[in-house]
Amino acid sequence: MEIAELIRSLDREGGLLAEAAEEAGVDAKVPTCPEWQVRDLLRHTGMVHRWAAAFVAEGHTSYHPDGGLPELDGSALLTWFRDGHRRLVETLATATPDVECWSFLPAPSPLAFWARRQAHETTVHRVDAESARGGTPTAVPVDFAVDGIDELLLGFHARGRSRVRTDEPRVLRVRASDSDVVWSVRLSAEPPAAEHGEVADADCELAGTAAQLYLALWNRGPFPSVTGDSSIATLWRERSGVTWN
Repeated sequence: MEIAELIRSLDREGGLLAEAAEEAGVDAKVPTCPEWQVRDLLRHTGMVHRWAAAFVAEGHTSYHPDGGLPELDGSALLTWFRDGHRRLVETLATATPDVECWSFLPAPSPLAFWARRQAHETTVHRVDAESARGGTPTAVPVDFAVDGIDELLLGFHARGRSRVRTDEPRVLRVRASDSDVVWSVRLSAEPPAAEHGEVADADCELAGTAAQLYLALWNRGPFPSVTGDSSIATLWRERSGVTWN
């Protein structure tokens, strides 16, 4: 996806997150993150927005720690979140394409990395906020969901930090019914190795719309369809979580 399109997604998703959080109230439980209330969601996502913006705005070329979580609550917390989100959108939108700064996944440029990462970070947490509010969640566009699955499978879980490992080699297939993109993920004692296409016989296949798979792979919803060895789907559910620390 183009950088400008990702920034527009980030802008939209942050606004939806704030609206849902305000409607739910900061005390509301977050069903998709059972240990959190809405205040925890706002504090975390607002912190990440400021952390990401600092790399681009200040040109940090190595890892730079986040600023920690605020003690704000209620309407002041919502204002703080909206201010940080707006600052991130503006920082990315006005940055020069060749800005140099630290990033942690492969990307065409640091700016492309941060626009993509924050668009998906904010979308997943928007889903969290809407789960706290209740009602029909906002749809995730097909192309955006496909891009997010790419980032998760070919980016996050290609790193040594991924805990999705198997004693014996296995192949997990991920098939989006509303897209022509298929992923094959080779599982072993090493980090998962994902690629596009049906490159090997699958031991387990996860199928559904791109949006359903996007949310399920981020552990924000059930797998719509599982065929083959369901223990591999269970393994993903239990070990694929991406944590801040």
